[in-house]
Amino acid sequence: MRRFSDTLIDHIIAKKSFTCVGIDPEVQVGSNTSPIPTYLVEESRGDIGEAIFTFFKDIINEVADIVPIFKLQIAFFEKFDALPVVKRLIKEIHQRKGLAIIDAKRNDISSTSEAYATAIFERLLADATTVNGYLGSDCVLPFLKHEGKGVFVLVKTSNPSSAEFQDLFSMALPSLSPEIGEIEAPRGKLVRNYLQMANLVGIWGAKCIGERKYSDVGSVVGATFPTQMKQVRQVIPQNFFLIPGYGAQGGTAADIVHGVNRDGLGAIVNSSRGIDYAYQKSARKYTPRQYAVAARAAVDAMNADIENALRASNKCPW
Repeated sequence: MRRFSDTLIDHIIAKKSFTCVGIDPEVQVGSNTSPIPTYLVEESRGDIGEAIFTFFKDIINEVADIVPIFKLQIAFFEKFDALPVVKRLIKEIHQRKGLAIIDAKRNDISSTSEAYATAIFERLLADATTVNGYLGSDCVLPFLKHEGKGVFVLVKTSNPSSAEFQDLFSMALPSLSPEIGEIEAPRGKLVRNYLQMANLVGIWGAKCIGERKYSDVGSVVGATFPTQMKQVRQVIPQNFFLIPGYGAQGGTAADIVHGVNRDGLGAIVNSSRGIDYAYQKSARKYTPRQYAVAARAAVDAMNADIENALRASNKCPW
């Protein structure tokens, strides 16, 4: 079976894009400023799930030729009792030759994690998912039993309060060799927790290496922390980064360069609302019925922004 990482690289190269379009549905019924226009709810006879499907189907069809992968945030579908729409949208993504991540951040004991993995990979047919690895190996290994699927483990997340635990120090694992982010302690070296987690990602992913020398086990590292991203890249050079925080959260294309290897690979960069609801940010240019056209323009701008930053650092793979 072909590795997820190899397929992802094929899509990145073919579409000349590192952009991951986040799919975060939000509807405010009766509001003129609802992110998903309420006229779609009206045309769907009040069926919010159907309105969500129509909105994102149109965006997928508009941008799939310039986007390698999409990320569906499951919480927003659960909010609107619209989980069946997830599977329908993943089918649309696959028909348009794209890949789909379900952003679920699941973790639990091994039997429960296996149930999560089965639901995500075999029922919803996702190509990859996000996992909270801070529970330990028990929560991650069941996901790795599903060959050809990708797993992105939370390492250094983009939210401001991530420092409350991820930046704390703990006793260095024996296999953590790079001497970065360390301090001396009476009984040995202490290393920040996000580097400990990065090291575990390298261990978990060592048996999932594809033909292109990248693992199916990747990490989530926020663009809002470029210095930490650079450190994590030193620890796990063979693992893909899923990078949130670009755009609205303050991360820039120059920041994500630290997550890309010299071969120009190893990262995908997520943008959700900046693409999904781009028509609202340019209301003078686009009407609510032009949401898909506005989304494509936002993807074009993001692709160009990232490519320019990578060219400036001699890391562009094309």
